Amino acid sequence: MTRTLTLSKERKNTVINATKEVLGKGGLVVFPSDTVYGLLVDATCDEAVDKLIAFKNRPPGKAISVFVRDMQMIKQHAHLSRQQESLLSSLLPGPFTVVLPSKHTLVSKLESEKGTIGLRIPDYYYVQQLINQYGKPVTATSANLGGSNPHYSIDSLLYQIPKKKAELIDLIVDAGKLPRNKPSTVIDLTGEDLHILRQGEIVFEREDHYISRSAEQTKKIGQFILDKMLKRKMSKPIVFIMKGDLGAGKTEMTRGIAEYFGINRIVSPTFVVYYEYDIPKHTEKAYAASFDKFVHADLYNVADEREFEDLGLETYLDSPSVIVIEWGEKLGRLYEKFRQKALTVFIEIQHKSDQERIVDVKE
Repeated sequence: MTRTLTLSKERKNTVINATKEVLGKGGLVVFPSDTVYGLLVDATCDEAVDKLIAFKNRPPGKAISVFVRDMQMIKQHAHLSRQQESLLSSLLPGPFTVVLPSKHTLVSKLESEKGTIGLRIPDYYYVQQLINQYGKPVTATSANLGGSNPHYSIDSLLYQIPKKKAELIDLIVDAGKLPRNKPSTVIDLTGEDLHILRQGEIVFEREDHYISRSAEQTKKIGQFILDKMLKRKMSKPIVFIMKGDLGAGKTEMTRGIAEYFGINRIVSPTFVVYYEYDIPKHTEKAYAASFDKFVHADLYNVADEREFEDLGLETYLDSPSVIVIEWGEKLGRLYEKFRQKALTVFIEIQHKSDQERIVDVKE
C-alpha cells in the first residue's frame, strides 16, 4: 500500500528518514523538486530502476537523469574536463541537467544508447538534504507516464495514472502545489560544442550569456543570477547595474529579483530616482534573510553626474542591501566606488527580435 507523507519544515527529518528507508529497500518515491514532482529510486539498484522503467513505460535506450550531491559526485560517475567543470560551477546547483560520457558506475539502464548519463544538482533544499544523508545518487525523472505532461501537484498525478501504476509507488511526499516551473534545461557536453537538447526555464548559449523569450523568463534569469550571487555568502552588498534600451526588459528582471525576496509590488522610480523596500525576514531563502534592504533605482532622468551627490545611493553600500540600478551606465565616477564596496554585477539586455532578448552578465 502506498504511504503518503506531507512535507514541511517541522516534519523534514521524518520525511527524509522515511524516504531513505524506502530507497534503501529498492522502492519508488514521488518527491518534489525545484522544477516538478519527480520519481526517485536508488540509481545503483537494478531492481529499483526496473520498477521505475515499468512505471514510466520507458523505451529501452532512453536515458533517465540522476540527482547527485555536488561536483565531486558528478566526477565519480561521469567524465568531466576542467573547462566543463568551470562552466558547470557557474550553473549548478540549478534547473539544468548535464549530459556527459558515463563512467558506467550506475545502473546501465539509466544511460543512453551512446553511453552517456544525465546528471543534476538540484537547487532544492529537501532533495539536497536527502542525497547528502542517503549518500548515493537517485533518479531525477519527472513523475509522469511517458509522453504525458509533468505534474505540479499530487492530485494531478494520481488523477492521471491508472490504479496498477499507482500501486508501484511505495511512498508519496506531498509538498503541496509546486510553482509552475518548466522541467530542467538539458545540456549536452559530449561533443566539441555545447548543445541544448531541451529548453527549460533558463536558456543560455554560453556561460553568462542567456536567452529570454518572455517577460517571465527574464524574471527567472534575474532570480537565477541573484541566487548565484547570494550563495557566495559574502558580507558585501550586491549591486546589479543594468543597461538596455527602453522596453528591453530591465524592469521585468528587477521585478523578478524583488519577487525572490517576497517583494511582489515594486513601483517605477523613474521620476523619484529610487525606492527602498524592506526585505522580509520570514523569507524561506536562507541567504536572502541576511539582507535588510532592496533598493530599486532608475537613472533614466539623471542628466548630470553631479546630481548623484544629493541622491545618497552610495549610503546603502554600508549596509546589507541588494541594489538594482536601471540605466546604471550613467553612474560615471560612482561606478568604481560601487565596485570597490559591493559585489557588482553588470547586466546588459539587448533585443534579439520582437520576442527574444539577449542577457549578458559580467562581473
